[in-house]
Amino acid sequence: MRLLVSNDDGIYALGIRSLANGMAEAGHEVTVVCPDRERSATGHGLTLHSPIRAEEVESVFHPSIKAWACSGTPSDCVKLALGALLDNPPDFVLSGINHGSNLGTDVLYSGTVSAAMEGVLEGIPSIAFSLTSFSCREFQPAVRFAQILLTQLTQHPLPKLVLLNVNVPAVTQPDIMGVAITRQGVRRYTDIFQKRLDPRGKTYYWLAGELLEDVTDEVDLKEGNEAITDVQAIRNNYITVTPLQYNLTSVDGLTNLQKWQLNFPDYPSL
Repeated sequence: MRLLVSNDDGIYALGIRSLANGMAEAGHEVTVVCPDRERSATGHGLTLHSPIRAEEVESVFHPSIKAWACSGTPSDCVKLALGALLDNPPDFVLSGINHGSNLGTDVLYSGTVSAAMEGVLEGIPSIAFSLTSFSCREFQPAVRFAQILLTQLTQHPLPKLVLLNVNVPAVTQPDIMGVAITRQGVRRYTDIFQKRLDPRGKTYYWLAGELLEDVTDEVDLKEGNEAITDVQAIRNNYITVTPLQYNLTSVDGLTNLQKWQLNFPDYPSL
């Protein structure tokens, strides 16, 4: 299969080398287009007011892999690859393996998830992979699962185009308890802006704070939607697979608003 691989940690990150090389060794045709430096937490940002540059990179990946380092965001990388660098569209877009988790509401900020979502926006099935540690350098369990998951998806395609957000616990293979199909949980942080002075005496701010892991899930579970959250499952050393979509419409909110008795004389209701 033809695979486009990107990330938000940059061209020299061990995670993307592990994923891309693992897929190439499994016999897939792999192309890498990713940022030339770390672009974490950039969300789905695009570069609109400056040029985007892409340079071919050699001797970083498996010899069969063609790779570009791009000056733009993760979403820029996928958009540029699909629109200008690739001769044919890939069968899948893979993003990662990210250094650090992308759980719960983290996905709203994640460059890793946004790179994969760009693939979905272009009609290509996509998967985002993350290892839940910034310091762990053991990516092989995540690579092995990525190979297995891709094989499963070729044999049993998803019924509709969704993004799969995969998080792998940073433990050894024997300590992984299994695979959990999860729903997106809730993660909140205590944001603290530290006020500092640079060497010239000018004020700047550094975003810090701590993660609040034990946040009550505000989603009302309904019959048929009782899946455990990704935040809960990862605590028990399960690999989490969460289907995501780009349509952010709140079905409950839509139902509630339709009950409103809106009375705008100048604007008749539909």
